[in-house]
Amino acid sequence: MAEEEKVTVQPDENQAESGFEPHGSASAPRPGDRKFGNHKGRPSERRGGRGGFRRNTDDYLERVVAINRISKTTQGGKNVRFSALAVVGDGKGKYGFALSKSGEVPDAIKKSLAKARKNMVSIEIVKGTIAHDTVGVYGATKVVLKPAPAGTGIVAGGAVRAIVELAGVKNLVAKVYGSRAPINVIRATAAGLSALKSYDKVMVLRGLKTEEQIKASKAAKAPKPAAEGDNK
Repeated sequence: MAEEEKVTVQPDENQAESGFEPHGSASAPRPGDRKFGNHKGRPSERRGGRGGFRRNTDDYLERVVAINRISKTTQGGKNVRFSALAVVGDGKGKYGFALSKSGEVPDAIKKSLAKARKNMVSIEIVKGTIAHDTVGVYGATKVVLKPAPAGTGIVAGGAVRAIVELAGVKNLVAKVYGSRAPINVIRATAAGLSALKSYDKVMVLRGLKTEEQIKASKAAKAPKPAAEGDNK
């Protein structure tokens, strides 16, 4: 009995791969979409642009306060760039902010967040608020910060709220006078927070206590480690 001939069909080189719709086809909602799968669009069309997706590898909270478009007219034409103002914080008394520029918005945000992480500052938070009233001044901007009781929340504008919330303050009342530029407001707020003094520091400045007395009182209040015989 003669053997049956096996017919092999060569795939068409112009045929698209399985699960992919060519650009401009009727079934694709827009050019570059894939009919199957979760990823849609070309890599450059996905969210994140040239910078790609940003992954927060540490425990810091991030917030972009303002993005500004900068245009400089030269002899060869207009040079367009973008500046991003970002704030980072751990919610436990540490915060940082930075302003960076780049040709693309994602790149500017990425640079500002990385720069803010390198310039972290710590403040002392007392019962969810600041220890006392403080005033921060930078240029034509003046920011007044006042402590508030529990349940008040943060009564402040966008730029002040961003830096205070990420620092970990829960209750605060703030008022901005003068220039409302976001970078000036944040710098004035940082100046006011850096002027905060702790209770122990004020006692030393007034001459009511010495540093040795404060260290001794802290050592007395610290819990003593349990002895080995107590566990038996």
